[in-house]
Amino acid sequence: MSTTCNSFSNAIRVNLPYPSRRTWYKQYNELHYLCRAMLQSLLSSPLTLLSSPEANPAGQCPICARNRELKPPLHRDLDPSSQRLSTRPSTPSELHSELYSWLQSVSQKFRQRVQQTIQEVPLTDDFTIIFERDPAARHWLEVLLCYPGLHAIASHRLANWLYHRRLPFFPRFISHLARFCTGIEIHPGATLGKGVFIDHGMGVVIGETAIVGDYTLIYQGVTLGGTGKETGKRHPTVGTHVVIGAGAKVLGNIHIGDQARIGAGSIVLNHVPSNCTAVGVPGRNICRSNAPACPLDHDQLPDAQAAVTRELLDRIEELEKQVRFLMSI
Repeated sequence: MSTTCNSFSNAIRVNLPYPSRRTWYKQYNELHYLCRAMLQSLLSSPLTLLSSPEANPAGQCPICARNRELKPPLHRDLDPSSQRLSTRPSTPSELHSELYSWLQSVSQKFRQRVQQTIQEVPLTDDFTIIFERDPAARHWLEVLLCYPGLHAIASHRLANWLYHRRLPFFPRFISHLARFCTGIEIHPGATLGKGVFIDHGMGVVIGETAIVGDYTLIYQGVTLGGTGKETGKRHPTVGTHVVIGAGAKVLGNIHIGDQARIGAGSIVLNHVPSNCTAVGVPGRNICRSNAPACPLDHDQLPDAQAAVTRELLDRIEELEKQVRFLMSI
């Protein structure tokens, strides 16, 4: 058995000679100076690695040029047995080409993953919608640091994520801290869509089972609450592109349709259909087509009480005319 093993090992030594020490040193030296050249080129210009080797020939490539500057001359008289080296590239241009293709594939996958993550995270819509809905928003840093509505919604995203994983204490504690810092109280169990904007926000209360649709605009003093101590779904469901004016109270398990508007100071206790406006105390539905492009035109809200009073006055005038006509006969 030992004789067989010795003969097999001798065959390996004869048929597959190992590269000489000089060859290994040459490969190590090439790779070492190429890495140094890449690091120095990257520090001087971060876009160096993004340049294609096809667009930059080996004689003009900044990395290869830097490699030639740093690399000392090496002896070319290699052992003939070292010519049986592996097929891995050893010249700077080939190494640069392989490294570039690898970096390009990694960066492409990374960009796709980042874009997918950004699309899935609703905070980007929560941030960009502020510039569309608030004329006072001028700079991204001002919006990022000085808008309590954005801070409250971002805190709620985290609290809601923990709440759905049944983690005790911490979701309510995060909600409490957000209420202390922003004046906006959002229960961790509430569901908020993307692009929700809470303008000013002081005094806003959103209950546990409330559902707020995408791109809803909520002003200060709004309450999305319940009407008693009932259990289960007890808070309103708000559709998409809804505008809720300042001080409005939407109470109970009711549904606010898409493109609806709630007038400032209204108390809504019944369902509001889509494309309708609810105003008054209690709220009265006035259905008409609400333009989604101008959600800030609060001066266009109808006055239901003034309309009813005007109808009564017109009716009284008609009755007075009839009485005068009968008395004149």
